[in-house]
Amino acid sequence: MKRIFFLLFCFALPAAAQTADLKIGFVNTEKVFRDSQLAIKAQKKLEKEFQTREQDIQKMVKQAKDLQALLEKEGLTMSEADRNKKQKDLANLTRDIQHAQREFREDLNQRKNEEFTSVQDRARKAIMEIAEKEKFDLVVENVVYASPKVDITDRVLKALDR
Repeated sequence: MKRIFFLLFCFALPAAAQTADLKIGFVNTEKVFRDSQLAIKAQKKLEKEFQTREQDIQKMVKQAKDLQALLEKEGLTMSEADRNKKQKDLANLTRDIQHAQREFREDLNQRKNEEFTSVQDRARKAIMEIAEKEKFDLVVENVVYASPKVDITDRVLKALDR
């Protein structure tokens, strides 16, 4: 279906261009999500929100490494009961780390989606306003190539950062 639409678009474009000047714009959405003040603020907000949890996980990982090193260094000289207890502690800690990391990733991804959906909505609104104000016939994103003369990304960034 997309292929048919694309072919029709390719055949219709020259005909439309002959009857009227076609004004096309391009927006680099990757740049918008990376460079806009709105996106940067969202990223910093997420980093601050998840910083404590990430530090807690890093502490747990350090504990596990320290416990593993202790077992490797002194495991042969420990009593069997102590060694078994430390091995069980290490197994439990490893399980807890994996669980915490999985929850962390899931929560972070969910929050990223929420924050960047907001950025995307605002960017779409800015693109629509620019397109209507400057009378674009077509605005595209995510293309293989776009000439700098049709790139309106910087205008979108300025509109978002107002």
